[in-house]
Amino acid sequence: QVQVAESGGGLVQAGGSLRLSCAASGRMLGSYRMGWFRQAPGKEREFVAAITWSGGSTWYADSVKGRFTISRDNAKNTMYLQMNSLKPEDTAVYYCNTDSRPVNGWRGFGSWGQGTQVTVSS
Repeated sequence: QVQVAESGGGLVQAGGSLRLSCAASGRMLGSYRMGWFRQAPGKEREFVAAITWSGGSTWYADSVKGRFTISRDNAKNTMYLQMNSLKPEDTAVYYCNTDSRPVNGWRGFGSWGQGTQVTVSS
């Protein structure tokens, strides 16, 4: 059973940047896509970005394209989300998932972490 732990969230002003990390422990299979999702208060969890094992392919929600960059370091079993030009509407709890699939949009089928809070002030 793979476990994940997110970190790096915080309070930032609009236009600022944050870098989130997702550390995975346990055996990871190379065929899995890992992904980031987020959930704002009163809203459903939504897809943010995903990346293949090799890092050769990435996908982004339209709302974050050009501002967020997903990456991974397999040697460290860690995935990252660099978030630039943050907006108040990016405020949410951010979660990573070890097995993200393009099913009905994107859904997470693997392990979820506890999430990390990102708050963007205007």
